[in-house]
Amino acid sequence: MDFPELAARTRRFSHGAPRAVSVAEDGSRVIFLRSAGPEDPADALWLLDVATGEERLVADPATLLGADGDVRVLSPGERALRERLRLTAAGIGSYALDAAGRVAVFALAGRLFRADLVHGDVVEVAAIGPVLDPRPDPTGERLAYVTDAAGGVRRGELRVIEADGTDTLLAGEDAGVSWGLAEHIAAEEFGRFRGYWWSPDGRMVLAARVDESRLERWHLHDPAEPASPPTAVAYPRAGGPNAEVSLHLLDLDDGWVDVHWDRETYPYLTAVSWGEGSPLITVLRRSQQHGLVLAVDPRTGETQVHAELADPRWVEPIAGTPAHLPDGRVLVGGELAHDGYDARCLFADGTLLTPPSLYVRRVVGRLPAVSGPADLLVEASDGEPSERHLFRVRTTIGGGVDARRLTTDSGWHTAAVGGDVLVVGTASLDHAGVRWTVSRGGQELAELRSLAATPPYSPLPLLERVTDRRLPAAVLYPDNHVTGRRLPVLLDIYGGPGHQEVVAARAAWLERQWWADAGFAVVTIDNRGTPGVAPSFEKAIHRRVADVILTDQIDALTALAGKHPDLDLGRVAVRGWSFGGWLAGLAVLRHPELFKCGIAGAPVTDWALYDTAYTERYLGLPEDGTDVYAHHSLIELAAEPVIGPDQARPLLLVHGLADDNVVAAHTLRLSAALLSTGRPHAVLPLTGATHMAANGTAERLLPLELDFLRTHLR
Repeated sequence: MDFPELAARTRRFSHGAPRAVSVAEDGSRVIFLRSAGPEDPADALWLLDVATGEERLVADPATLLGADGDVRVLSPGERALRERLRLTAAGIGSYALDAAGRVAVFALAGRLFRADLVHGDVVEVAAIGPVLDPRPDPTGERLAYVTDAAGGVRRGELRVIEADGTDTLLAGEDAGVSWGLAEHIAAEEFGRFRGYWWSPDGRMVLAARVDESRLERWHLHDPAEPASPPTAVAYPRAGGPNAEVSLHLLDLDDGWVDVHWDRETYPYLTAVSWGEGSPLITVLRRSQQHGLVLAVDPRTGETQVHAELADPRWVEPIAGTPAHLPDGRVLVGGELAHDGYDARCLFADGTLLTPPSLYVRRVVGRLPAVSGPADLLVEASDGEPSERHLFRVRTTIGGGVDARRLTTDSGWHTAAVGGDVLVVGTASLDHAGVRWTVSRGGQELAELRSLAATPPYSPLPLLERVTDRRLPAAVLYPDNHVTGRRLPVLLDIYGGPGHQEVVAARAAWLERQWWADAGFAVVTIDNRGTPGVAPSFEKAIHRRVADVILTDQIDALTALAGKHPDLDLGRVAVRGWSFGGWLAGLAVLRHPELFKCGIAGAPVTDWALYDTAYTERYLGLPEDGTDVYAHHSLIELAAEPVIGPDQARPLLLVHGLADDNVVAAHTLRLSAALLSTGRPHAVLPLTGATHMAANGTAERLLPLELDFLRTHLR
């Protein structure tokens, strides 16, 4: 079987690999999801007993649904949530635990299930309507869930099921208003996928109310299914209104109180946590240049400012913050950009906890301290952006700045922690997939089994830093490459904020090695704007995204060709998806003298057609800079007259017709502009495909893309 088909069948070699790993509070159990094998798409719920090292199947989707069930059935809300999470697995998509990790609840085909992780019993719990995002209270006695879409209209009722099975409506309204769900902006751009949070004692729920009545309704329709009605989507386009989001404390006995903050000035609710103490929330201005970390009084709903976040370009909070430390201080993440510092750090009530050399990415949780209160477990980079490591951060008052690295092997590390048990997931260039090890006190106890397929080859990208800006870059050669043989170059890119491509993990290079073995020198570059280096590196793109990013890509490509003489810059192609699709189109249209052809998948061709939070963060509001938006528009570029045959390079445009993130109108409008000026291009519509192009669609496109590049690079 060739690589594209094998990658399609195995979901890029992830079927059968553990994911969504968590640890019980006392460290007795490790809970995770995994399918039964390399071509099984349906994830089941598994448990590892730390004391014995034995794994146990807790909940099998096929068994729970029976012979007539279909593990691929998703309600509209679950489908939308998985799209925001970029989750392509079938079966159990996610689960939620009580505080002790004794109870797990999950939705499956719109039905609600509760698993007793101690005794192994799994029961279906009767619920009203399709179930979305079920969560037990911290005591494990009650369950809350949100009802999903009914009749094609988002419903969003928040309900609670008592221990005796009584199902009670906690909050709900008419169409256009939902309770307990994250709005599009929160999930797509701020990483907040939840819309309600239990109090520690299980007697209250902090819930988001989302009013989308002011938003434009966009209509998505798959022409391949002419009998199906279009789907209406409330889309917050740049410069237009956002959903109105408010928070409310719902007492299971005594009604509710509203949470008070200046929602007019700070409309974005980006983070919420309710562990020990009072709830903590982060809110941002629409410009995202200023934000507040607020503590909420659960009795009155009044808020108190704990920290301010400010940046002249945009604020970039750290995942896992804000949070209460055991001593009552509030943990906040942000930039340190004064006195010569240029870092992403952690602070506790204004006191610096991490050294400026550390680029903090996420706070995982607490580790038992060597002495004093618990320490923090943090994912961070330290000088090398292609690697992510685990650090123990000391939180003792007066203890100074102390961050000790726990992982020694090079690679990309993630973790989960509970009690004194640490589970570490390691991806590297030395092995396939992610290896999950379970340890206590530095002693390895077990490893979560992976049933994933082994890729057919082991790519060896050459990772380096180039130009005076030390841009992370990589080159892959064909496996049989002979030095001195000149190769056409494929610039395979993303380039957008918040995401890196040049990472020390083999999975990032498998498909690129296939391209290399097809006869290309494959080049990948992380330009300014991508994370991992420093805040100033990321934020250099503010309001000049196109110029900075494209300059970096070209400068880095030129520098690499100087170091790698087998790169033939007379034959360069570029391909990318989403932001990378926009960048590929930009490269071909702006610099046809260098880029001979390009493949643009699901590109944002007109930023005025993309969402508010992402677009306005980097380009500002449209009314404040129409020239900025025009300068970044592929449609405007495509409409410019063609001067000479070498100024019209061919483009292959690919787009899913069911894409609710970058709608297909982007590609259709670009095609019309290209046609009006006679620029050569082809459009490949993907019927029924969303932005992820899942279920093997993206992988099966590869041979078609290869034919296109071979034709136009000769």
